[in-house]
Amino acid sequence: MEVFLASCVVAGVPLLFATVGELITQKAGNTNLGVEGMMLMGAVMAYVASVGTMNPYLTVLSAALAGAAGALIYGVLTISLRANQIVTGLTLTIFGTGFAKFVGQPYLGKAVPAEVTQFFVKRPLPLLSEIPFVGPIFFRQDIFVYLSYILCILAAIYMYKTRIGVNLKAVGENTAAADASGINVTLYKYVHVLLGGAFSGLGGAYLSIVRIPLWQEDVVNGRGWIAVALVIFVAWNPIKAFFGAILFGGLSIMGMRLQVMGVGISQYLFDMIPYLATIIIVVFSTHKKRKESQPPADLSNNYFREER
Repeated sequence: MEVFLASCVVAGVPLLFATVGELITQKAGNTNLGVEGMMLMGAVMAYVASVGTMNPYLTVLSAALAGAAGALIYGVLTISLRANQIVTGLTLTIFGTGFAKFVGQPYLGKAVPAEVTQFFVKRPLPLLSEIPFVGPIFFRQDIFVYLSYILCILAAIYMYKTRIGVNLKAVGENTAAADASGINVTLYKYVHVLLGGAFSGLGGAYLSIVRIPLWQEDVVNGRGWIAVALVIFVAWNPIKAFFGAILFGGLSIMGMRLQVMGVGISQYLFDMIPYLATIIIVVFSTHKKRKESQPPADLSNNYFREER
């Protein structure tokens, strides 16, 4: 059981990075459905950087910058030019998919250099890793997993305990009122859209550098769409996102686990489960009545100051 739960944590890491990124983006009032594309951009650029530099720090930085670059395209079109957010996000996914295939074509099937993979080996944390049951699951992981823990905690503190986080909520709930109160809504939107893209890029990097340390097309395999649904599932709460990501990570590896145990059920049937759960979440999200479970009031609405 401990081994399976530890694997769920690992499988949930790319989802967690992408979910927190999209959560922050939506808190600023923007729906970016290009998460899949940004994850692919981060994945391919992390791989290229790992081969070109053999430096794990530059590898991670390249992934974040690639995801942020994709988010910048989205930001310019939706924030400055006020293009439709849904259509722009879908277009970004198509762009990111094509970008990853084009850039990654020469590297198809080639492994990540050992100098990079060795940096991301599992490193048990002193004392914490010795805690019965909890230690082997959460604290005998690689550095990327530990970063995901820190990300959730910092995101929660930022959103709920800082003045900037309160301003961010105001921008998402009522952009015109936030602007009238002196908040630079354009700056807030750009910063958080770019942060969301950077986190999505890091989620993609985990897949291509740590989880599957060789380049293959479609390495993200729909996780970006699951992350978008997870934002709704966790009610825009970064702490809940941690547990939601582990849950969906577990669903994604359940088929493989049962096959190892000798259960004669098709792998493809279990591969459907995370996506089926995603559809169910989206359907039932329309029936949530509690205020804390509702999306930001100005979500997906483009803001034009002269229309106040």
